[in-house]
Amino acid sequence: MKVKGANHTSYTVSDLERSKAFYCDILGCELIWEREIEEQYFRDIVVFSDCVVKAAFLRIPGSDHQLELFEYVHPRGDKQDMNTNNPGNSHMAFVVDDLEEFYEELKAKGVTFKSEPVYIDYGRSKGAIAVYIVDPDGITMELVEPAPQG
Repeated sequence: MKVKGANHTSYTVSDLERSKAFYCDILGCELIWEREIEEQYFRDIVVFSDCVVKAAFLRIPGSDHQLELFEYVHPRGDKQDMNTNNPGNSHMAFVVDDLEEFYEELKAKGVTFKSEPVYIDYGRSKGAIAVYIVDPDGITMELVEPAPQG
């Protein structure tokens, strides 16, 4: 048997309310559900026998893919080095229509960027424009405007 699809992507955050505001109010994701998790099945999956987690499940606009956010109330975790070159680090890419316009809008809202938008001039994504942004916990996300079709 092989993997047959993707269900969701999950990130652990330090403050669920702050992260919901970033992903919903700034990036446009939609809150599907939110709850506190203390059930045994969950504790067995994450292997923390007494954990308490605030969780939110978000719908990514224009996609069937969903984003899950966990804030571990107990046990609290430690801040990690979020440099993109560190093994285990990851990012998710969000598709946008007009990256230059969205970049200016997000910049005005105080969003942190790793660079200005970059034109991709080589390879499979040639003609696209992309930029890395940083969420409130330092998690890298990518915004990409695909190459024009034609």
